[in-house]
Amino acid sequence: MHIGIDVGSTNTDAVLMKGTQVVSWYKTPTTHDVTSGITSALTNLLAQSGAKPSQVNAVMIGTTHFTNAVVERRRLSQAACIRLGLPATAALPPMIDWPPDLRETIGNHWYLAHGGHEFDGRVIMPFDEQEIRGIARQIRAKGVDSIAISAVFSPVDQAHEHRAAQIVAEEIPGADLSISSEIGRIGLLERENAAIMNACLRDLAKAIVNSFRQSLKEMQIDAPFYISQNDGTLMSADYAEKYPVFTFASGPTNSMRGAAFLSGVKEAMVVDIGGTTSDVGMLVHGFPREASLAVQVGGVRTNFRMPDVYSFGLGGGSLVRRDPLLIGPQSVGYELTSKALIFGGDVLTTSDIAVAAGVADFGDKQRVAGLDPAFVQDALDRIQTMVAEAVDRMKTSAAPIPVILVGGGSVLISKPVQGASEVIKPENYAVANAIGAAIAQVGGETDRVFSLEKLTRDQALDQAKQEAIEKVLAAGAEPGSVQIVEVEEVPLAYLPSSAIRMHVKAIGDLRIEG
Repeated sequence: MHIGIDVGSTNTDAVLMKGTQVVSWYKTPTTHDVTSGITSALTNLLAQSGAKPSQVNAVMIGTTHFTNAVVERRRLSQAACIRLGLPATAALPPMIDWPPDLRETIGNHWYLAHGGHEFDGRVIMPFDEQEIRGIARQIRAKGVDSIAISAVFSPVDQAHEHRAAQIVAEEIPGADLSISSEIGRIGLLERENAAIMNACLRDLAKAIVNSFRQSLKEMQIDAPFYISQNDGTLMSADYAEKYPVFTFASGPTNSMRGAAFLSGVKEAMVVDIGGTTSDVGMLVHGFPREASLAVQVGGVRTNFRMPDVYSFGLGGGSLVRRDPLLIGPQSVGYELTSKALIFGGDVLTTSDIAVAAGVADFGDKQRVAGLDPAFVQDALDRIQTMVAEAVDRMKTSAAPIPVILVGGGSVLISKPVQGASEVIKPENYAVANAIGAAIAQVGGETDRVFSLEKLTRDQALDQAKQEAIEKVLAAGAEPGSVQIVEVEEVPLAYLPSSAIRMHVKAIGDLRIEG
C-alpha cells in the first residue's frame, strides 16, 4: 500500500491506496508549521483504516513549503549568481527583473564572467578558470555557500557551466550548486532566475525533507517518500533536496491528475475548489496542459515546466459581503471550522451560503436559518458565474467540453456549468489532490537547441530523448517502464544557420522496493 498527501493552504489531505483502489482518506486543517499537520493526517489515516505502518511501502507528498517561502520572503538563504556571458549580457545583470525586496532578502550577490556559447555551440569567449576562482573566493569571503551558475545558451552546451561548478566546488567545499541548464529552458534571464530561486531554497529543502523523514520515522513508516513536481510527476526525496523549485505548482497539478484518475476522462477542464482558492486547468492526455509563456513565482519570471492554471479567490472559506455582493478573495482558510457561522463563528462564508441553500450538509444549519433566501440565491448565482467565467477563460475554443469538479469546496457548485458539455463530480472528489500525488509517475524533460550543421535531425532527436530518459531515471523511475510521451520540434528559421529546438518529455513508473 502507499500513501498520498497534499498540503493546501486550508486543508492537508491524506489517502491510503492499494494499487489503484482507495482504501481510506482523511482531511485535517493545515497547521502553521505544515509538518505537524502532515503528521496528524498520517496518524488519523492509519488509525481510521486499521493499516499497519509496516504495510506502507511508499509515501508521496505534495507541499506548498517552497512556494510559500518565496511568496512570503521567509526562510530563504543568501545566494550568489555567477553568469558566464561577457562581453555580452552586461546590460541586463542577474536579478534585474526581481522585486527589490526579494532581491535584497537573498543578498543581491551576482557576478559576471567571460564565457558562454552561441546557439550553434560556438564559444562567445574562452572560459577563464582564474576569473572563476577569483569570483568563488569573493563569494566564500561573504560566507555564502549556495550558488547559481548560468551561461548563455547553456542548454545547447553545458561545458562552461559544469566546469565553473567544478571550480566553485573546489574553492567552496560543501557548496550547494544550482546549474541553470539542469533547471530551466531556453531563455537566459528566466532560466537564470529559476536557478537562483533554487539556490536560495536549498537549505530550506534539506530542512523540510529531513522533517518529513523524521515524521515518518516517528510513525515507524520505514518507506521511501517522494515529492510531487510541477508537471504531475514525482521525484525522489534526494532529488527534491537538489531541485526544490520543481515543486512550486504541485498542488493544482496533483488535483488535475487525481481528477483524471477518478473520472477516467483524459481531455477535460478541471475545476479544483479548495478552502481558499479555486484552480482551473485543462487536461491533455491526462496531464495538465503546460504554460507556454514565462510563469511568475513570487514576482519573478521563470521558464521551467509549469501547468497552465488560472487561480482565483473562491473557496469554501471565502468571505461573503453584502451591498454590494462580493465573494472572496479573502478567506478564513484553515480557521473555517471556528470562524464560519455554521461552526459557531461570526464570519459569513461561502460554506454558510451552501448550507443555507441546502446544497451542502455540514455544521449547524440552524445558525444560518435566518439568512435572506433571495440573498443566498444571489450569492450562489455569483459563485456559479465566477466558475463559468474561469472555465471560459481557460478554453481554447467555444465548443463545450467536460468539466470535472474536485476539491472539498466543489459543494458550492449545484448546477450545470455554462460552457460545459457535462459536469463530472467523481467519487472521492474531496481528496483528488492527495490521490493525484499517490498515483503519480516519475517524469523528466529536456529542452535544447541543436545546430543541424553538426548533427542530423535524427541524431539531435536521439540525443534529446536520451537526456530526458536519464533525468527520469535519476528522479527514481523503474528503468524498464520509461517511455517518451511528448516530442516537440520547432525549426528556428530566424537564426542564420540550420537550427532546431527539441523539447522531449519522458515518464516512468515509480521504483518502489518491496
